[in-house]
Parts: sequence; C-alpha cells; structure tokens
Amino acid sequence: MACGSLPFARNRMEHAAIFGWALLWFAFWGVVGGVITPQIYARKDLEISQASFGGAVIGAALGPFSLLPLWIATPKIDNRMIGVAGALVVGIFITAFALADPDNLCVANGEFVISQLANGIVIGIIYGLMALGLTLIFSILGVVSFAHGEFYMIGGMVTYFMTAEWLPGAPPIVGILASCVVTFSIGYIFERIFLRPLGSGQIERPGEYAILVTFGLAFFLQYFTQALASANPVKAQRFFPFPRTEIPLDSGSLLRTTPGNITILDTISIPNPRFTAALLALIMLAALLWFLYHTWTGKALRAVSQDRQAAAVAGINPNSMNTLAFSLGAMLAGLSGASLVQVFSWLPQVGIPAAARSFVIIVLGGMGSLPGAFLGGLVVGIVEAAGTGCVPDATRAAAYIPAYGMVILTLVLLLKPTGLFGREL
Repeated sequence: MACGSLPFARNRMEHAAIFGWALLWFAFWGVVGGVITPQIYARKDLEISQASFGGAVIGAALGPFSLLPLWIATPKIDNRMIGVAGALVVGIFITAFALADPDNLCVANGEFVISQLANGIVIGIIYGLMALGLTLIFSILGVVSFAHGEFYMIGGMVTYFMTAEWLPGAPPIVGILASCVVTFSIGYIFERIFLRPLGSGQIERPGEYAILVTFGLAFFLQYFTQALASANPVKAQRFFPFPRTEIPLDSGSLLRTTPGNITILDTISIPNPRFTAALLALIMLAALLWFLYHTWTGKALRAVSQDRQAAAVAGINPNSMNTLAFSLGAMLAGLSGASLVQVFSWLPQVGIPAAARSFVIIVLGGMGSLPGAFLGGLVVGIVEAAGTGCVPDATRAAAYIPAYGMVILTLVLLLKPTGLFGREL
C-alpha cells in the first residue's frame, strides 16, 4: 500500500512543480516586459500609456518569444493585443493548475465550475452596485468616503429590524425602502455639515480633512449601531421564496425552482437570496443609468464630474450636486446591504471588509468610472468564487477570500494604476 502510493505522490509533486514553474514564468517575464517595454517605446518616441501594462501581460504569456518581436516591431499596444495575451495567460495558468491537481473539483467537475462562475457573477453584480456609490462620490466630490462600508452595514440593519423586529411580517420592500431613506438622509446631513466647507474653500488641506472626517463618521456609525443593536449577528429571512416550478426538456429540465434555489439546465444552481439580491442590484443599476443619462439632474451630475467651473457657468450649482452625489452614493451602499442581509450574517463590523472590497473594485475599474466599477465588481466576484471553489478545505477557502481582492489590487497598482477605464463617468 505504502509502496503503491509512492508513484502517486511523486506524480503529484511533479505536477505541483510544473505549476510552480508556471507561476515563476509569469512573474519573471511579466516584470521584464513591464519594465523594459516602456523604455524601448519611449526611446522611439512612441505612445507609452499602455506599454507597461501591455508589456507585462505579453511577457507573462510567452516570455521572450513574444517580447522580442514586440521590442523589434514596436507596434501600437491596444486593448485587443492585451486581451489576446491575457487570455493566453489565463489558459496557461488553468492548464498548469489542472496538471498540478487533476482531482480538484475545479478540474474534474465541469458542472461545479459552471455553477461557481454563475454564483460569482451573481455576487459580483451586487459588489458592482456597492462600488458604484463610492465611484459616484469620488467622481463628483473628488474624495474617497471611508464611511462607505458603514452605510452598507446600516442598510442591512435597517432592513432586518424593519422586517423582523419593528414591523414583523412586513413586505421586504418596506425594509429596503426604509434602508434607502435612512442612508440617503444620513449622507445628506453629513455632507451639508461636514463636507460642504470643501466646496467653498474654507478648508486649508481638503484631502486630509475628507479622510479624517469620513473616518470619524465610520467609527461613529459603527459603534453607535453596536450600542443600539448589540454586537450579536443577525440575518433576515428570504425576501421572496420561489414557487415550485419546472420547465422540462427532453434530456432534463430547462429551469427548476424550489423555495430556496433556482436551477438552470440541471447544472447552474443559485441560492434564492443571492439571485434576489442580484436582481435588485440590476434593477437599481438600470434606474441609476437612466437617471444619469436621461434626466437634467443626472446630466448635471455628469457635467460637474467633468468640469466644475464650466458646469457652474452653465447654471449648475456644484455644491448641490456634491450633496446629491454623496447622498446617492450612501443610498447605493445601503441598498447593497439591504439586499445582502438575507445572504450573510450581519453585525456592526460587517462594513469593514465590504469597504475594503469596494476600494479594490473602484481601483480595478478606474477611479470615477461607473462602467469600470460594475465590471470590477464582476471580476472580483468571479475571482472570489473561483478561488473559493478551487480550495478543497472549506475553512481555508473562506479565510482566503479577502486575499483575492488584495492580490487583484496589488497587480492593478503595479501594472495599470489608472484601472481598466481610467477616470470617466
């Protein structure tokens, strides 16, 4: 028995070595491409905005076999070239991982992979909504709100207590609307009292002031909520239980629902709370985009984000737009919390990891970019779902979740500090 297990162990070690060498290949040639490529392009007076990021991705893909032709021909590095190289990097990484651990569920079970990706997309949509509020605040006010996670926490708390304690049996929409009203009101009052002086030039060092005052708001909201609601975790019931239905196919079923799950093609299984939360997020995203692009107030917000002085000349009050943006951003965070309180256990400290995740998302998507925030949320959600599913030990998988966001943040800051979409609203 022991002798028979030696070849198996040796094969696993060899496969793990292949995976390790693949990681070293990515790291070494990625660094070489990211450092040398912009220098070569600068010497030839060529565009270097994408040279560092593109060189890193292209170098990680095929190493010297792709870098040497790049350095000799020096073509324009565009998003299509980077996308092809990135897809190649992902393919090599997946292949190396499959060789290193062929029995892993992410390798051996295709249905499990599809289901994990679907759940990652669903939770990523909610992450995107949460980050949209932070992006909106930054694009208008030019400050990063460190109290964003606390608005997220308050939204969940208000929804729980409205539906479970204060008005038992009330429809979930009542709790959701209450959370929107409460977080919008707190954001409105706080901006008028503490952030309005930034727009009038009364603060000597506005950047430091904004950081300190939003940090102070975060501590106040967190500990005030703990004093009122205690530190015991709470969790809301499912908002809308699914009816039991099934749409049959010749080889199985197209769609099957139970009160707690929705199953598509007998492969993709999504828990009811997450599906409901993602649906709410999509509805709110559509409403926000309609507001920004089809109403005068929304267009005024976008104008202020692009040029405050020109917007003021056109008759738009930048101070009023600041107040509206901060209030809307707080409300979006509260809505995210309201939709997720049925998914996770809720306590006053739940906003801390949520805020950290939002910062990762807006840096990934590009500071001030609404499409970037939404796409960044999808990327983080998929990476977390894939990483969690591929770690066999469930305890370790849960502990590693915050690390995935930090890895993404580090890579983005090193390779493309402006994010995927730069700073555009």
